[in-house]
Amino acid sequence: MSIAHDVHSAPAPAHGAHDSHAPSPLDGRWAAPVGHHLPTSTGLDSRKLLMWLFLASDCMFFGSLIGTFMVYKGRSTLPPSPHQIFDIPYTSVSAFVLLMSSLTMVLALAAIQRNDPVRLRIWLITTALLGTVFIGGQYYEFTDFYKEGLTLQHSLFGSSFFTLTGFHGAHVTIGIFWLLYMTTVSWTGRLNSEQALFIEIAGLYWHFVDIVWIVIFTVVYLLP
Repeated sequence: MSIAHDVHSAPAPAHGAHDSHAPSPLDGRWAAPVGHHLPTSTGLDSRKLLMWLFLASDCMFFGSLIGTFMVYKGRSTLPPSPHQIFDIPYTSVSAFVLLMSSLTMVLALAAIQRNDPVRLRIWLITTALLGTVFIGGQYYEFTDFYKEGLTLQHSLFGSSFFTLTGFHGAHVTIGIFWLLYMTTVSWTGRLNSEQALFIEIAGLYWHFVDIVWIVIFTVVYLLP
């Protein structure tokens, strides 16, 4: 009997035992694709987890600024007082514009998840434009306050007010440049549904900025 005959007549291994098609720990299919991050022990991608950690630290940062403003708001004895210069309807419109940008950011994420780059760019640009309108309104408001005599050096109220709202405006400005950068990347064809996480992370940052403004608007403009 030939060796070839013995090989062909040998019984097949049991299902699952040394199956050549079963993935092994060394199989490339088990490794993370190039450029991708393995999930952390929390189940989140490491980049997304880092963003959440950053936002948590930013919560403490804005919390301290808001607390400082609340302490000094009523201690200012120099005119003008907050109720003399605040234009609540005007600021309400600016707040509404910023909140609407959260909706367009959600639509941008939905677009990339559908692998629709055209609508992705449309919604990213729209979000950036709404953020720019908000910053323009804030600049106009600051200029008006300056004409009324409220400056950074005016009083404890002025210092805490401009520091709090100025840092928030800086966050919005950073977000605008981030969105424009993602739009540029999309135009080069390097952003598709497989990279939707990048838009999701940018969206987390943008939604955080919007939520912070709701708190600031309530504390600074609406509370007596």
